[in-house]
Amino acid sequence: MQIVIRSIIVAAGIGATISPAYSATKSAGSAVPTLRHEKSGTAAAAAAVTRLIGPRAAAFDMRLTPQPDSWYTVHATDGRARIEGSSPVALVRGAYAYLNRAGLASVSWEGNRVALPARLPDAVINRTASPFRHRAYLNTCTYGYTTPFWTWARWEREIDWMAANGVDMPLALEGQEYVWRALWREAGLDDAAIAGHFSGPAFLPWERMGNIEGYRAPLAAGWIEKKHRLQLRILARMKALGMKPVLPAFAGYVPKAFADRHPEARIYRMRQWEGFPPTYWLDPADPLFAHLAARFIALYTRTYGVGGYYLADAFNEMVPPIAEDGSDARDASYGDATANTAAVKVAAIPPEIRDRRLAAYGERLYRSIADAAPGATWVMQGWLFGADKTFWSPPAIAAFLSKVPDDRMLLLDIGNDRYPGVWRDTRAFEGKNWVYGYVHNYGGSNPVYGDLDFYRRDMADVQANAGKGQLAGFGMFPEGLHSNAVVYAYTYDLAWGAGAESTEAWIARYLRARYGRTTPALLAAWSDIVAGAYSTKYWTPRWWEQEAGAYLLFKRPTARITTFAGPPGYPALLARGIDGLLSAASGFDREPLFHRDLIDLVRHLATMKADRQLQAAVTAYAAGDVAAGDRATAAMTALAMATDRLVGGQRESLASWIGDARAYGDTPAERDAYEGNARAQVTIWGGQGHLSDYASKAWAGLYAGYYLPRWTMFLRAMRTAAIAGRPFEEDATIAQIRRWETAWVARRDVPAAPAPIDPVAQARRLATMAAR
Repeated sequence: MQIVIRSIIVAAGIGATISPAYSATKSAGSAVPTLRHEKSGTAAAAAAVTRLIGPRAAAFDMRLTPQPDSWYTVHATDGRARIEGSSPVALVRGAYAYLNRAGLASVSWEGNRVALPARLPDAVINRTASPFRHRAYLNTCTYGYTTPFWTWARWEREIDWMAANGVDMPLALEGQEYVWRALWREAGLDDAAIAGHFSGPAFLPWERMGNIEGYRAPLAAGWIEKKHRLQLRILARMKALGMKPVLPAFAGYVPKAFADRHPEARIYRMRQWEGFPPTYWLDPADPLFAHLAARFIALYTRTYGVGGYYLADAFNEMVPPIAEDGSDARDASYGDATANTAAVKVAAIPPEIRDRRLAAYGERLYRSIADAAPGATWVMQGWLFGADKTFWSPPAIAAFLSKVPDDRMLLLDIGNDRYPGVWRDTRAFEGKNWVYGYVHNYGGSNPVYGDLDFYRRDMADVQANAGKGQLAGFGMFPEGLHSNAVVYAYTYDLAWGAGAESTEAWIARYLRARYGRTTPALLAAWSDIVAGAYSTKYWTPRWWEQEAGAYLLFKRPTARITTFAGPPGYPALLARGIDGLLSAASGFDREPLFHRDLIDLVRHLATMKADRQLQAAVTAYAAGDVAAGDRATAAMTALAMATDRLVGGQRESLASWIGDARAYGDTPAERDAYEGNARAQVTIWGGQGHLSDYASKAWAGLYAGYYLPRWTMFLRAMRTAAIAGRPFEEDATIAQIRRWETAWVARRDVPAAPAPIDPVAQARRLATMAAR
């Protein structure tokens, strides 16, 4: 006899079957209960395992043996499992590793599959130690692309996911506006000025990092209060599990209203990031800096308790002021994957002056944390060092780090799947503690990709490298969640020493736990899927020719798509793998996670085929071949509509995203404002730069309701021009499309996203369409 729990939970907290531990409330106002005492140690670990697998967790005996390194052991006999570990997180990890290896439990964003026999199987897992002191998780951007409208129910589930994967150092950035508001009130700003400084919920990460200010403001006081209560619960749970959350700190950015009140202060007007108005950065040498930094940490400590790790990113996609008047920072141009084009200004300043300024910045940023929180560690993301290598040369990085104690800084080297080798070029960040990792996901977009063999080889190589210096951890730093769960399961397994196992053997074990069993045909299908989709380190189409969007279909229309060379990976192998899954589907008809994976793979294949049809349509109309253009347009339209119908039952949709946003509001005006935030972020984003469709999503409601109408307008205009024998006026058409986009964001109708009645049959039909 088996006890089977299949809890399929989407981002909204509402899904097909929901285990009681994770049932979401409908109102964000009641989503965060009054803070209760959190048991710690073995009790916290046992509670997490209970939430994951239910009352059968009573068969687990936990023993905590605190030690600096991270490890666990498992001895299961006579129907009971004894777990010993170095921390509560290690205990949860040990319990989950035992069940997962036995094929009895799989925990993922798509839902949990738990199938426990009447008697737990005998097993011995000898001491399993992570080669990394810490396993870090999350990105500052995750708090905009994924979590802005999460309730406690959803956060509780994510923290349990972290524990199951052995994560012990998450970024914990909710609730900080409660403290910033108190700080700016102390500084003399009124609530109207403060509310106008804060950006809307879906855009707060970039306001916190100094890129934007007041975009889609004001921020409602009710949202601030809810996030305050939420952070109290988050930190209590993380600390009870022995995690070391990374907390926010002051990095120098101040409201424009504050800058206006202090003309005497050394405040620089920074560049216009992606076409947004400029922001304002206070020089750490100014006495106001140390005061504000100290007050922020004091207020934060009074509100949330003492922290040990504080994140301060002063120059995220911003250029440090080196010139005395700050003109180099003000006038800089900067773009994703391109070097700072103001480098000539920087080069005109003698290197010794640059290095002296950077060393002073680094020292004072560190001191602002150390003086307010003695013994704490300054944490910063190292993305900037790879993204702008013209400014951040190895000597510039060395100067910036030179006056910070090695043991009081932690560099998060997050971009090794995009900008590899920064740690080698900087002698492992000049002796500082550092964490190696990958971003993988950008903007929360969800094309199907990753490179499993690369992760295994790469993580082994960095550990074996004699020049790794003070390597302190591994982390995954996705900008958004809820896609490619296999990538995160694998990388965190690797962080617990799974690298000796082949990728093929790991996939077999993963599928057994996820689907309940494997067959030779299933494994053969997944071998093709890994070769076709999961051998791609970086999804290049997402930022092509300065146009964001995960696929051509998702990008703002342009006739230049005819020059697109095609996506990475091997679509033919992916198609063969999908055919194998469809052939095996009857044996997994009761496994929701099999259906979720099948649908993700098919919609990815179909969207790539829609891209090729778009290219064919644009090419044909440009050549005056209206008949060929019409055929390609009809095929693209059919693919987009069929895909929209297929993905309606997936974990997220436009309807769930908007529904979560509206649930956070307490008044009609707030609900409308939050919906506007939600709509804008996944479509136009904002500014006058290249951010449109940066956060594009393969969601029901967006295929049929946003991406397809834009391209239909564009292709119709091309067709009209071809029939009339006149040049196509692309600029006028794009202007029309932009007006339509603005109107779409202002709409307040929530599209339905019904789940397919027969997902396998619909997936089969769509796969057949994609193969034509």
